[in-house]
Amino acid sequence: MTTHAPAAPTPASAAPATARSRTLALAVLCAGMLMIVLDGSIVTVALPAIQGDLHFSPAGLTWTVNAYLIAFGGLLLLAGRLGDLIGRRRMFVAGLTLFTAASLLCAVATGQQALIAARFLQGVGGAMASAVSLGMIVTLFPEPAERGRAIGAFSFVGAAGASIGQVLGGVLTQALNWHWIFLINLPLGLAAVLLSLRLLESDRGPGLRAGADVLGAVLITAALMLGIYTIVGTGQHGWTSARTLGLGALALALLAGFLLRQARAAQPLLPLRMFRSRNVSGANAVQVLTISGMFGFQIMVALYLQQVLGYGAAATGLAMLPAAAAIGAVSLLLSARLSARFGERAVLLAGLAMLLAALALLVRLPADADYVVHLLPTMLLIAGGGLVLSTLAVLGMSGAGPQDAGTASGLFNTTQQVGGALGVAVLGTLASGRTAALAAAGHPAADALAGGFRLAFAVAAGLLAVALLLAATVLRPTGRQN
Repeated sequence: MTTHAPAAPTPASAAPATARSRTLALAVLCAGMLMIVLDGSIVTVALPAIQGDLHFSPAGLTWTVNAYLIAFGGLLLLAGRLGDLIGRRRMFVAGLTLFTAASLLCAVATGQQALIAARFLQGVGGAMASAVSLGMIVTLFPEPAERGRAIGAFSFVGAAGASIGQVLGGVLTQALNWHWIFLINLPLGLAAVLLSLRLLESDRGPGLRAGADVLGAVLITAALMLGIYTIVGTGQHGWTSARTLGLGALALALLAGFLLRQARAAQPLLPLRMFRSRNVSGANAVQVLTISGMFGFQIMVALYLQQVLGYGAAATGLAMLPAAAAIGAVSLLLSARLSARFGERAVLLAGLAMLLAALALLVRLPADADYVVHLLPTMLLIAGGGLVLSTLAVLGMSGAGPQDAGTASGLFNTTQQVGGALGVAVLGTLASGRTAALAAAGHPAADALAGGFRLAFAVAAGLLAVALLLAATVLRPTGRQN
């Protein structure tokens, strides 16, 4: 709540200037996130070109994605806490700078090892910038209605950027070459860094000595990196292999050690009191399930369009644009207003129901599907993502105070990345296994591929159903704003 002092009235021009500066700061944060999100989706479209140019094996090619995921997901929580301690603007700018420099290294890479190493550095920079973004928005917009609108805009950038990246990646790769998907980050990154230094308010933080839990940092970073490494390797080694079970058990042991450390540390890296809020804990759990299931749409539909229907890279991106437009319209125009009227929990439930319906429509998708008849309804129902992404962010950050907003932001982004890694591994493995079984039984190639994708869509719909049930039973209604 803001207290106004009658004895010292604020000049008439001060309030608009403050509002304008916050809007500009939000635009800078969105621009930085847009660059990072664009890069992730651009790379997926350009993978075949990269494989042909650098002579990657199929297993080796996955490491151009896995190296990024491991660094990004493994360092988010640590980066968020460091942002609270040394200053969130400093962490954000450092992350953008590293991400931009690593993009240049990716663009000039002429060998497999060089590209994989540069992608790892990109993941580090992306984690540093992303981990503190939501925390900075929370401190910039303390009033609930304004915060909801700001998070809606931020969520729109993330959702729309992924689809725009698919189109841009296809165009750049076909018109020029794959190196340009990384070179485009240079002017974007440089502009974002300069604008961040000019428009984002400096915050010093209490310093590393106020909470540098070194042991906790080592434990959680090792646990997350090892866990994601184990998950992304299941496609090659299987879920029941000795490698997967052994590394998974070690990752869980490291995570248990981290939680024990946080319960006893005087200055914990992740204060466990944050989990006392049912909305914070529930929102992060719902997010893991939702993001895992949504990869059934974002990745599997794109693969279906190319591998079954024969779409090119650019055509695939264009086919996905209605979903991006629907999510954007809902995020910017409806999400905050509906949350103010009905509360975040009610809006989240409606959004999850729309996403469940969207994926359920794909369960019977034929091998000769017509885009308008079979796919466009799903693209439009995906608008529910505009309700889900923003309300989950509000609920996930609801327990964050000024002193640990970066930590809460890092935690929220971490569960998002873990959900994404699980979605890719689980749905990809199931689809591949089903396709191989159908092909071995004598089904035509297109029918076998479609059968594999249908199984992935069914499992994704099941994950959304569990997320909807969990949200309905765990999350508490939030106060409505008049």
